[in-house]
Amino acid sequence: MSLPQSVLFCCDHNAVRSPMAEGLMKKMHGHDIYVQSAGVKNDLEIDGFTISVCEEIGVELSRHRTRSFDEMREWGDDLEGFDLIVALSPASQRMAQELARHAHIEVEYWPIMDPTGLGEGREAKLASYRQTRDQIMDRLQGRFGGAV
Repeated sequence: MSLPQSVLFCCDHNAVRSPMAEGLMKKMHGHDIYVQSAGVKNDLEIDGFTISVCEEIGVELSRHRTRSFDEMREWGDDLEGFDLIVALSPASQRMAQELARHAHIEVEYWPIMDPTGLGEGREAKLASYRQTRDQIMDRLQGRFGGAV
């Protein structure tokens, strides 16, 4: 299976799912594939539980800065230049399809669980975030191969 040269992962806020996917993909494929992530909105910082569960498997996300599609454009990232957009939420899927309509970019939708708001107490919350992380990892390995 041929790998894309560039992948954009997107979700609602670029604070949980898409940064996880970006970090995991970079760990699995290094610099072989250009990887970025974005959100429909940028109204949250990177989620602390996201940082914790990724750190457990050697993926560093504490320096991740959240960004929206609009900010990526403002900062000079050519969204139309991506080979593949992977949407991890329904809202980001709509935004990606809108972009792709004009630029002929492949869009995939992966229905990944949003762990925010799930679980009572720290351990239960971490378990939810681990479940999301592992769901993303399974999809990445199935689609692109490689291991974390």
